[in-house]
Amino acid sequence: MGAVKTKRMPRAVREQQMLDAAVQTFGQRGYMAASMDEIAELAGVSKPLVYLYLNSKEDLFTACIRREGQALTESVRAGVDTGSAADRQLWDGLRAFFTHTAQHPDGWAVLHLQARTHGEPFAAEVAAMRAELVAFVTELIAVAARETHRDPDLADREVAGLAEALVGAAESLAAWSNATPGVTAKQAAATLMNFAWAGLGQLMEGRPWAPPVTADAERPQSP
Repeated sequence: MGAVKTKRMPRAVREQQMLDAAVQTFGQRGYMAASMDEIAELAGVSKPLVYLYLNSKEDLFTACIRREGQALTESVRAGVDTGSAADRQLWDGLRAFFTHTAQHPDGWAVLHLQARTHGEPFAAEVAAMRAELVAFVTELIAVAARETHRDPDLADREVAGLAEALVGAAESLAAWSNATPGVTAKQAAATLMNFAWAGLGQLMEGRPWAPPVTADAERPQSP
């Protein structure tokens, strides 16, 4: 392979070009199978230049995780009008999430599949991104719960677990919808909204589900 000739451009622009190529390669081929040679070729630069800018394959992959994670969280935050009704906020957030993951399937593969399966420090980078999303969802649900429920302590008892469950469901559904032809971001968001809001809406209106009382539960326990 001959030397790759590159045009002069600002470092930041060149670095984003390399990251674009790396995300595509890592997302489609996986971290272990991806090579710096093919990333450099796809970016239209020399391999030494990739190393000069991003030091190593590990550092390049970490930079990809950080960029894609930041882009996802910013998309979700930007998609939500925190002044709207609680169900509208959740709907807008879910649509933003699924729209972003559908439009950036390689980036989502890097975050959801590749980074989590290759140990530290990659998994820690994804965990930090996920924690930010969970914190944002927790805040949305907590504010809605305090405004609509008679018990102001509901958020402290319930909301953290609800947010974790919702983000986990969204992650799994995004992986499924990206792998299933014909499923749109709007359809994926509606699926999760129908699954989640029936319970959340009831809870916020003071009608939480409770386990049924069974004969075993009523029977005194043996010492």
